[in-house]
Amino acid sequence: MKAIEVNTISIQRMAKIAAGLYLLITVLAIYTHFYVPGELIVKGDATLTANNIAANQAHFRGGIFSELILLLSEVVLSLILYVIFKPVNKTLSLISAVSRLIMTTIHGFNVLNKIFVIVLLSGAGYLSVFEPDELNALVMFFLDGYRFGFGLGIVFLGLHAVILGYLIYVSGYFPKILGVLFMFAALGYFVDSFSQLLVSNYIPGQPFVAIPIALAELAFPLWLLFKGVKIESGESARSN
Repeated sequence: MKAIEVNTISIQRMAKIAAGLYLLITVLAIYTHFYVPGELIVKGDATLTANNIAANQAHFRGGIFSELILLLSEVVLSLILYVIFKPVNKTLSLISAVSRLIMTTIHGFNVLNKIFVIVLLSGAGYLSVFEPDELNALVMFFLDGYRFGFGLGIVFLGLHAVILGYLIYVSGYFPKILGVLFMFAALGYFVDSFSQLLVSNYIPGQPFVAIPIALAELAFPLWLLFKGVKIESGESARSN
């Protein structure tokens, strides 16, 4: 009985940590992927975009730092979710965790596109071989590369979300509606990512895509934070 109680307490603590990471990731994502680009990047205007970033490099670098913290949080969150759902279905929980880690890896490499922008705007002597318009075009080239790389990573987040939704639904740990929300969120991730990669001039974050994603990504961590995981004694014993 004591071992069961200790294991249950451990799972509940991990649930709280997962909730905190989810909410941290949400705040950092809003800053990194919406606020900073919205302040600095002007769609279709390479010169103004490059000038904005050059004049606000601390702001741009802050976005990079924020994204690195976000990605580190993603790694920890992926492993915690694997541990929580491992007793439900070890194989699916592993696939879900690996999918999210693949997304994190892609997004980690994708940060290089932002670092290349900083290098291009550094004023280094060897860059004098480029005309200003050429440098500005290269800046926009790497920013566009970052945008497509981000969409590529979200494909794997969609796979993670659909499996996580199923695990939530069948686990008995949470209300089934949370699992349903994640399945709709997964559909939103797939629509957004594939449209961004395959449809020209597609604007990501459409309301019909963003709303189900926001509902799932907020409802689940809030449930973890305030309600935790409902684990029966028998399940706790089996997971030891």
